[in-house]
Amino acid sequence: MIYLDFNATAPVRPEVIDAMTRMMAAGGNPSSVHQAGRTARNRVEEARAQLAALLNCKAPEITFTSGGTEANNFALSALKDRRLFVSAQEHDSVLAAAGGAAELLPVDENGLVDLEELERCLCAGGKPALVSVMLANNETGVIQPIVEIAGIVHGYGGLLHCDAIQAIGKIAVDFRALGADMMSVSAHKFGGPQGVGALVIAEGLAVEPAIKGGGQELGRRAGTENVAGITGMGVAATFAADGLATYNAIGDLRDQLEARLMEISPQSRIYGRNATRLPNTTTISMPGVASELQVMSLDLDGIAVSAGSACSSGKVRASHVLKAMGASDEAAGSAIRVSLGWSTTPEEIDAFVESWGRLYRRKSPKHAA
Repeated sequence: MIYLDFNATAPVRPEVIDAMTRMMAAGGNPSSVHQAGRTARNRVEEARAQLAALLNCKAPEITFTSGGTEANNFALSALKDRRLFVSAQEHDSVLAAAGGAAELLPVDENGLVDLEELERCLCAGGKPALVSVMLANNETGVIQPIVEIAGIVHGYGGLLHCDAIQAIGKIAVDFRALGADMMSVSAHKFGGPQGVGALVIAEGLAVEPAIKGGGQELGRRAGTENVAGITGMGVAATFAADGLATYNAIGDLRDQLEARLMEISPQSRIYGRNATRLPNTTTISMPGVASELQVMSLDLDGIAVSAGSACSSGKVRASHVLKAMGASDEAAGSAIRVSLGWSTTPEEIDAFVESWGRLYRRKSPKHAA
């Protein structure tokens, strides 16, 4: 299998598996006061420190969760009685958590939030606002100007939540420098296990608990911590910090991939190409050929890619992210996402281009014409 779906989930690093296996064998409840409990507590706090070092935040600002979806839900429910604004390209876990209470912020054809519209919404008056804008889009890789957005939001007395899940491990993410008040993280996007994440909450910000019960996670999320998962997340965080330079080479591979695909199909569209993007992500259309057919054809050739977000219960559907950028249902329904990672090789890119080009020549109506 040629795995080009790192944005869906990254392979778990062997060192993470080893650390988790040792922790599961050791056992212990981190709330217990005996030796086994103290050992488990030490592992949790060590992981908290490792993640804090990666994100440039304080360890107590980190609340561990069951993953990115919970972290996003936690953030949007943590502050009561605020107007809620979210970008039109947010992950489904943000859009669903926001529900009908939120106002959608439009994006331009490059996938960037309309800052003038954001300011217009905030200056309209009323209750203080909570704004949620992701750092890097999971489908296109487009990176938002979060520092500028934070300045606008704070200028009107609002608070900013940033879903940074897709960016961690691919670009440097500095919680302090970004200026967000809350930030979501998920371990399995940067080599950690699935089922564990975190919400970073700025020091001094009072929030409603995500889960009520015991006093775990400074009273913000009750329940016995997932010690093995948290341990794995901490180990993955250290590797993510060390591996950031690798993504420069991955960016070169991605650029070569895009150039070759556009030579094959000049009428294709690479979404967000004129914006700053994650170095590993390409979303490209094959006009007249359904995304589902492309994914299936590539899979038969042993190549794993996706049609947009992987969080849709296995369904392939036209992407709301691409439609927000002005794509028609037909155009959005002909795009796939290719996301590279630390194990991607030039030979794998060659195999992908050959497979994609073969399908294009066989199925594309424009090519046949």
